[in-house]
Amino acid sequence: MSHLERVDLSPPTRPRLAERVATLPPSGIRQFFDLVIGREDIVSLGVGEPDFVTPWRIREAAIHALNRGETSYTSNAGLASLRRAVADYLGRRFGVSADPETELLITVGASEAIDLALRSVLNPGDEVIYLEPAYVAYEALIRLAGGIPRALPLRAEQGFGVDWAGLESLMSPRTRALVVNYPCNPTGMSLKPEEVVKLARLAAQHEIVLISDEIYAELSYGPAHHCLAAVPEAADWTVLISGFSKAFAMTGWRIGYAAGPAEIIGGMTRIHQYGMLCAPILAQRAAECALAEGFADMAEMVETYRQRRNYFQAGLNEAGLPTLLPDGAFYMFPSIAPTGLDSMTFCRRLLEEEGLAVVPGAAFGPAGEGHIRASYAVGFDRLDLALAALRRFLNRL
Repeated sequence: MSHLERVDLSPPTRPRLAERVATLPPSGIRQFFDLVIGREDIVSLGVGEPDFVTPWRIREAAIHALNRGETSYTSNAGLASLRRAVADYLGRRFGVSADPETELLITVGASEAIDLALRSVLNPGDEVIYLEPAYVAYEALIRLAGGIPRALPLRAEQGFGVDWAGLESLMSPRTRALVVNYPCNPTGMSLKPEEVVKLARLAAQHEIVLISDEIYAELSYGPAHHCLAAVPEAADWTVLISGFSKAFAMTGWRIGYAAGPAEIIGGMTRIHQYGMLCAPILAQRAAECALAEGFADMAEMVETYRQRRNYFQAGLNEAGLPTLLPDGAFYMFPSIAPTGLDSMTFCRRLLEEEGLAVVPGAAFGPAGEGHIRASYAVGFDRLDLALAALRRFLNRL
C-alpha cells in the first residue's frame, strides 16, 4: 500500500472555519443580485457605483506613471506626496486638520479603512453602535473585529434623523465606537450641522471613537457637507473615512484614506502593513491627479446626479411610492408600504415580472424593511424605463 493510500480522507470531525466567519451571513445585496447574473434583459438600479468612466486626465496620469516604470511598492502609509495632497484637500474643502506624516493613511478603498479602524480600536466584546438602515459591511466588519454590533434604528417619518433618546439608551460602559455614514447609503440623507456638533460632543463626553464614513461627502446637493473631524470637540476622537471611488468615478482603482488621531492611524498602519502592505502605486498617482485636476469633471458629474435625483424622486412619488428627497449620494429609498409587500417579495416579483432590479431595504438591516434602494447612477433613459416598469407593476397589485 502506498503512502497516499494510507492517508485518512474522511470528513473532518471539527469545523475548519472560525465561528465568527462560519456564522457571517452573506451580503443582502449580493444575495439578491446573484439572481440577476447572466440576465441581459434586466434594467438594474442596484449597483452602487457611478455610471461615468474615470475622467481621461486621471487615467492618463496612471498611464504616464506606468510608462515611467512606477511599478514598485510605496511607503505603508502611502506616497508622501499623496498624503500631503489629501491633507491640503481636507483642510481647504472641509476645515479638517490632519498631519500628513502621522495622521493620514492611504488604503485599498474606503472599505479597508473602515475595517482597519474597527480592528485598531476594538477589544473582544466591545460594543459598536451604528445607524440603521446601514451600509451592509458595517455589522459584518464589527463582528470580524471581535466587537458586538448595536444598531440604532432610524425612521423615515423623522427624515432618518438621529434618534437621540435611542442613542443614549444603547450606550453602555462597553460602548467603544460609533459608526456614522453621511450622506448615507442607502437613504441618501445627511446629518444636519447641529447633529454633527451634538455627535462630536457626545463622543468626547463619553470617550467614544467616531468612525465617520464620508465617502459621499462631495455628492451633497443641499447645504454644504460638514465633517465631524472639523468640530474641535471631535478632533481627538474621530477617524474620517473617505476616498476617490464615488466623487471621481474611481471605484475600480480601490483607493481610499483615513484621517484621525496619530495613535489610531498608527495602529491602522501597523495592521495595514502586514495585510495589504500599501495601496497600488498607479492608483495613488491617479488619486494625486484627481485632487490636482479633477474637480471640474467632478462638478459636472455631481450636477448630473442632482438633475437625476430631482427627476427620479418626482417620478417615484407620482407612481405612488412615497420618497424623501435625498441630501446626497445617488440612491433613492422609497417606501413600499402602500403595496403591503415585504421588500424581498417586492423586489423578487419586480425582477421576475418586469425585469427591473432594485435592492430590498431589508438588506440594510431590519430598519430598512418597507423600503427599496434604487440607484440613480444611470442615464435618464434607464430611469424612464425603470419608472415605466414600476408603474406597470404597481398598477397590477
